[in-house]
Amino acid sequence: MHVGMATGFAYQGGDYGSDDNFIRQEISNLLLAEELGFDSVWITEHHFSTYSMSNDPLQLLTYIAAKTKHVKLGTQCIIVPWHNPARLAEKIINLDILSNGRCILGFGGGLAAHEFAGLGVDQNRSRALYNDTLDVLIPALETGILEGEGEFGKIPRVELRPRPIKSFEGRKFCGSLSGNSMYSAAKHGFGNMILSIPQRGTKPAENKYLDVWQEVNGPGSQPPAPMLSGNYYVHEDGDYARERGNHFLSQTMRAAVTNYHLDKPGTYANIKGYEHYENMMLKTPEEVEQYSAGFGRGAVAGTPQEVLDHMWELKEQYGPQGFFPHLYYGGMPQDESLANIRLFAEKVLPELKSWEAETSIDDRFLEAAE
Repeated sequence: MHVGMATGFAYQGGDYGSDDNFIRQEISNLLLAEELGFDSVWITEHHFSTYSMSNDPLQLLTYIAAKTKHVKLGTQCIIVPWHNPARLAEKIINLDILSNGRCILGFGGGLAAHEFAGLGVDQNRSRALYNDTLDVLIPALETGILEGEGEFGKIPRVELRPRPIKSFEGRKFCGSLSGNSMYSAAKHGFGNMILSIPQRGTKPAENKYLDVWQEVNGPGSQPPAPMLSGNYYVHEDGDYARERGNHFLSQTMRAAVTNYHLDKPGTYANIKGYEHYENMMLKTPEEVEQYSAGFGRGAVAGTPQEVLDHMWELKEQYGPQGFFPHLYYGGMPQDESLANIRLFAEKVLPELKSWEAETSIDDRFLEAAE
């Protein structure tokens, strides 16, 4: 079983001092992951708030690539509508070259209105930008030839230099599997990243993507096995772990409500493709607090054995090829973050990695290298 470690660069109410200290601290935690035996590290993309101070995952991962030798480098997620397809292809190829082929791609569609506005992207165009960009990006990453026309404009046939060094088949995933994004994901061969991301607050349906995949790729065909994320807290005292894990995950939800404007009804009412988020609006501070507290109880928290027992249940339910948990979140202090990371690595990681997976992203890396 492949096991990584994810981060959202989630300031989220913590007392970290200056922004630059916080960024250096986050990077140090990710560099520690290789030393402790994790198989990959994953970085998200967000802009313009302390909800997540991770504005360029490919740049950050390229830095980490230079400081590490073996750990795989995942994006959770690159927000596709915010990028020019040619520039995005070039940055992905650079990361893959400089890491000797360690890149794992995860794509998403984006939600927060202030992020679209700050980047100068009309959110009404988001769904079309997402689909059209992937339609030219994914073939370009395989062939080295970029061309196409869509919501992003028109790109004449150009050759990417440097060229891709190997196929991305088996190491590309999608973290926004809803509506039309499922069809793009199935068309381009993506696996599902099951993120349990805060703005949804509910566990994704098990077989929804399978139905779309088989509609696109034929009856009986199977998508790549998913990767599972989520928020974890482990401690020898199970009650303490649950109290702390729930506290910090509730903090994450409160920060998410603000970041995604879910306490401001009307934000998405007139944005094409996002209207359904109006049904999630929390109209009072009491509703925000109730929802955040309820979400906090979704943390995977307990003793090492309790955490393993729950992860086994997730394994049986989803049949993943790997996990990439968040082990610090919600403004968790650095000393507590390190304690959680180290105890997970010592008491959970060895058994977790020994579990069998029906398919393996690590095998796909080996195949792609041949």
